[in-house]
Amino acid sequence: MCCIMPMYGNYSNTLYLYVLHNASPITVFIIVVLYSRFHFESYQQLQAMRFAVDAINRNPDILPNVTLGFQAYDSCDFLQYDLKGALQVLTGYDGVIPNYRCTPDVPLSSIIGPAISTHSILIAHILGLYGYPQISHYSTSSFLSDRRTFPSFFRTVPSDIFQSKGLAHLVLHFGWTWVGLLAADNDYGQQGIQLVQQEIVNGGACVAFTENILMSQPNRNAPHIVNVMKASTAVAVVVYSTDVDVIPILEEMLLQNVTGKIFIASEAWSTTTVATIDRYNTLLSGTLGLALHSGTILGLIEYLNKIDPSMELGRDWIKIFWELAFNCNFISDKNETGSLDTNVNKCTGTEDLESIQNIYNDVSSLRTAFSVYTAVHVVVNALEAMNNCKKGEESYSCPDIYNFMPWQLLHYMKKVRFTQNSGREVFFDKNGDPPATYDIVNWQLSPSSAMKYVKVGSYDTADPHGNVFTINISAITWTSGNQKVPVSVCSQSCPPGFWKATKKGEPVCCFQCVPCPQGEISNHTDSYNCLKCPWNLWPNPDKSRCLPKLIEYLSYEDSLGKTMASTSTVSSLVPIAILKIFIQFKATPIVKANNYSLSCLLLVSLSFCFLCSLAFIGYPQLEKCLIRQVAFGMVFALCISCILAKTMMVIFAFMVTKPGSNLKKWTNPWVSYMIVFISSLIQFLLCLTWLSLSPPFPEENMETQPTIIILHCNEGSRTAFWCMLGYLGLLATVSFIFAFLARRLPDSFNEAKFITFSMLAFLSVWVSYIPASLSAQGKYTVAMEIFAILTSTWALVICMFVPKCFIILFSLPNQNFTAEPRGTHWETLCCSTM
Repeated sequence: MCCIMPMYGNYSNTLYLYVLHNASPITVFIIVVLYSRFHFESYQQLQAMRFAVDAINRNPDILPNVTLGFQAYDSCDFLQYDLKGALQVLTGYDGVIPNYRCTPDVPLSSIIGPAISTHSILIAHILGLYGYPQISHYSTSSFLSDRRTFPSFFRTVPSDIFQSKGLAHLVLHFGWTWVGLLAADNDYGQQGIQLVQQEIVNGGACVAFTENILMSQPNRNAPHIVNVMKASTAVAVVVYSTDVDVIPILEEMLLQNVTGKIFIASEAWSTTTVATIDRYNTLLSGTLGLALHSGTILGLIEYLNKIDPSMELGRDWIKIFWELAFNCNFISDKNETGSLDTNVNKCTGTEDLESIQNIYNDVSSLRTAFSVYTAVHVVVNALEAMNNCKKGEESYSCPDIYNFMPWQLLHYMKKVRFTQNSGREVFFDKNGDPPATYDIVNWQLSPSSAMKYVKVGSYDTADPHGNVFTINISAITWTSGNQKVPVSVCSQSCPPGFWKATKKGEPVCCFQCVPCPQGEISNHTDSYNCLKCPWNLWPNPDKSRCLPKLIEYLSYEDSLGKTMASTSTVSSLVPIAILKIFIQFKATPIVKANNYSLSCLLLVSLSFCFLCSLAFIGYPQLEKCLIRQVAFGMVFALCISCILAKTMMVIFAFMVTKPGSNLKKWTNPWVSYMIVFISSLIQFLLCLTWLSLSPPFPEENMETQPTIIILHCNEGSRTAFWCMLGYLGLLATVSFIFAFLARRLPDSFNEAKFITFSMLAFLSVWVSYIPASLSAQGKYTVAMEIFAILTSTWALVICMFVPKCFIILFSLPNQNFTAEPRGTHWETLCCSTM
C-alpha cells in the first residue's frame, strides 16, 4: 500500500495510498517542488508516515502477503499542485487522464490529505465521484462534514464546529463577556468565527468587534484592525486564523504599542512553529488556545535520527533538510538550499542528528504528526477488516484485497474502530468526523525568554467520565506573569443585591447596576431580575438573601413589657390597700358620707382595672384576644357606673334636704345598685354583640412595617371597639356633668369636686389616647392602650381616694368615731340613708 506525504514548501500536505502485492522493492514516485521555506514540522510528518508504513510492513500479523507503499507530493500551499497530484495518483502516470486508471495491477486504497480545508473541499468533490476514501490529517472546515456532498471524506482531526464550541466555552469559562473576534477571510476563518460568535452569544456574552484579516492585502488590514482593538475595552480577542496571517497584526501592535490583550488562538496557530514568533513574546505571553490532541509514537525519535543523505528514498528532500539543520552545504555544482554564503561549513553527510534539537526531532508533543500516524492506521484497519471478511457476513461478496474497488474499501472505512496505545478510541461518526479532542495550551515564557506551550486542560467530547471541559486555572500564566484572571467585560459585574438594567441602544453586556426594590433580593452576581422574598422573610441590608422577619409583640421578656406588667401588678395593690383602710375606718363620718358599699365596689373594680392591662401583654392567643378588650370594657364600665351612682346619690341627698321634696325614695341604696347594674348591663350587651358578630382574633400584620411581622389582636369590628370605648366615654361624660353641677354643694365632705376632677382626668386621658393610638405602630399601640388604662385608673384612684385617705390617716387619728358626726343635716341624712 502506498502513502503520500506532503508539503515541504508551505502548509498543505497530501498522502496518496496504494496497495502493492507480490511486489519487489517499493517504487516511490516523488514530485519535488522547491519553495522558499522548508518546514521541519512537515518533514517530521512525512517521517511519521514512513515510520507507520515500515512498522506495519514488518509486522507479519498485519495484512500478511500485502506490502504498503506510498507516493508523496509537495503542494507548496498551491491549490493547483494538490489537484495535479491527486489526478496523477488517480491516473497512475505523470500525465493527467481524467476517468482513466492506467495501473490496474496496483489498486489505490486511499488518499491522505490535503492539510488545507479549501484544498480538501476541491479534491473531495473529485474523489467522491469515484468513491475513493480520502483522509485529511489537518482539514477542519465544517463544510466537509456534509456527507451528501463529500461521501468519501474522513479526517483524523475534529471539525471546526467542535473547535468553535471549545473556544466559546473557554471564553465563557473565565467570565469574559466582552470579546473581540478576528478571522481570516477564507473558508476556515469565516465559518469558524461565525460559529464562535454564535456560541458566545448563546452563552450570554457579547461581541465587542468583529474584524477580517484580509488575505488579499500584504499587511492583512493590520492598521485598521489594531486601531479597533486599541479603541475597544475588550481584553479577550479570539483569533481564527493561521500563524502567518497573525504576524502582521502582531507587528502593527508593536508599532502602536498596544498591550494588555489576551489572545484566544484557534488550533491553526495555537502551537505555531514560525520562528519569528519569538519577536512578539511580550504580546503573546498568556495566550490560550485549542491545539490538536497530542500523542506519543514509541520508537519515532530513533527513526527520525536514522535518516542520512545516502538514502535513496526522498534524497533531494533529505539534502535540503540536512543543509538547513546543520547550516552547511553539500559539495556539488548546486547546493540544494541555494545558499551563496561561502563561509558556511561543508556537509559531510555523517553529522549526528542526535546532537541537535529542533522541531524535526522534538517528539515531546506530537500533534499533526500523530494525526498523520493515526490516518495510516485507519486505512490499515479498514484494509484488514476487508481482508478478514467472511462470506455470508456482508450483503455482498467479500472483495479481493489484491483487486478491489474504492467504494468497497469505503464501506469498511466507515466502520473503523480501534484503540490506540494511549487508550483513546478512534472511530468516525456518520459525517466522517472523529471524536473531538483538544488540548488547552497556555503560552508561557521560560526563564530563558523562550516561548513554550504548556497544556493546562482539555476539551474532549468523548471523555468516558463526561468531563468534556477541564482546565487547571492555577497552571495558567497570564500577561507579564500575572496569576490573576484578566477581566474582559463591558460593564463591571453587578453584585448581589442589584440587577442588570440594559442601557438603551447598547449590547446586553453593557448595563448599569440597579438596586433591588424593597422586599426583593438577588442572591448572585449579574442577576437579570430580583426575586421577591416569601411572606415570612425579608431582605438583609445588602439585599443579597432573605432573612426571617422579626416577630414583634409586647412580651413579658422585653423591658417595656416587664415595666408595664410590674406597674400593673403593683398598682392593683393600691386600691386593695385603700379598701383595707376603708374597712378599718368604716365607722368614720367620711367613709359613711362616701357611700361605704359603693366605695368598696369601686375600689375592687379599680384593682381589676389595673390587672386587666396584663391581658394585653404576651403572645396574642385567640383566648387572650377575645377576653382582653371585653375585660377592659366591663371593669371600666363597672368602675364608671359606681362613680356615676355616687354622683347621682350626692345630688339626690342634697335635693331631699329641700323643703317639700318628695325624692327621699331615690336615696335608697338600691337605686345606686340599679344604676350600676343597668350601666354595666348595657356594656355587657355591647360586648356580647361584638363577640357574637365579629369577635377579635390573632393576626400577623406585615404591612405596617415590612421588615417585621407584628403579632397583634385584630379587633374584628373596629366599630364595636369604638362603641365600647365610646360608651365608657358617655358614662364618664354624664358623671362629669352631674358632678360639675354639684361641685358647689355645701359640705366639707362634698365628693362632687373629686368626681369632677377624676372624670376630667379620665376623659382627658382617653381623648388623648385616640390620636396617639392611631400614630403608634406594632407593640407600641398595645403599650399606648395599657398606658391609658393605667393612667386613667391612677387618675380615679388619686382624685377619688387619696384626699380621703389623707384625712382618715392624718387628720382624724384620735377622734372618737362614736360621737355625732360633724357636718350639716344633709350629711347626717346621707350617712343614715346610704
